Amino acid sequence: MNDVRKKNLVEGIGNEVLYVLFTILAGCLAVFLYFHRRQRLGLTIHPDSFNNVATTREQLQTEGGQRGSQRRANHANDGSLQCPICLGSAAFAIETNCGHVFCGHCMITYWEHQTWLGAVRCPSCRTQVSLLLLNFTSEEHAHESDERREVITKVNQYNRRYSGEARTIQEYLQDLPTLLRHTFHEFFSIGGLMWMFRLRIVILVIAAFVYLVSPLDILPEGAFGIIGFLDDIFIILFIAVYISVLYRNYVAGRGVI
Repeated sequence: MNDVRKKNLVEGIGNEVLYVLFTILAGCLAVFLYFHRRQRLGLTIHPDSFNNVATTREQLQTEGGQRGSQRRANHANDGSLQCPICLGSAAFAIETNCGHVFCGHCMITYWEHQTWLGAVRCPSCRTQVSLLLLNFTSEEHAHESDERREVITKVNQYNRRYSGEARTIQEYLQDLPTLLRHTFHEFFSIGGLMWMFRLRIVILVIAAFVYLVSPLDILPEGAFGIIGFLDDIFIILFIAVYISVLYRNYVAGRGVI
């Protein structure tokens, strides 16, 4: 008994539990630092994108800078969303799969007035943009306008064209925070996801929960200790990636007639 107590870092608590808690805290810290770094980079332009962004800004000025300023004044958000291309408050904002936000019109202009062999590269981090997500304010969602319709139409066209491109496991994992956040938001919003899609998500979450609480594991914790939690982590990641793929396909199918 004394030997067991000596082996435990905290008396009465198994080392496996402490290892899991430490892993969870480290994971939460890593996620926090990741989003903090993304937020800092969100308003910056990657050096390799300077020329393309400069060309886009010239095109926007040619189309009418006064109209763009008026658009931002009429559709200003709470100030938390700013566009790194036009350096103003993001109007009819769209978010890339890498988590950066731009004005809908600015990002569309960036896409249409450059020479791209495939999907565009994010102006902020140079990640390949395989999916564009609407990030409108409630006022922009409620009021019809020509610009709103244009942004939605162009976003749907872009997603249908590039969302099906082959992706690596690393890219799937990098997209998880953004896609799961949008999935969660639409899941609990009126007029968001279709009820059949919501049902599939609920079934997947229930299946993951049942596996986690079930005594039948691929790697039992009682036999393998801390290693026994690896299968639980793998199942959670697998289901999270699968939900993100379902949501990606759902978004890509919007606007298809």
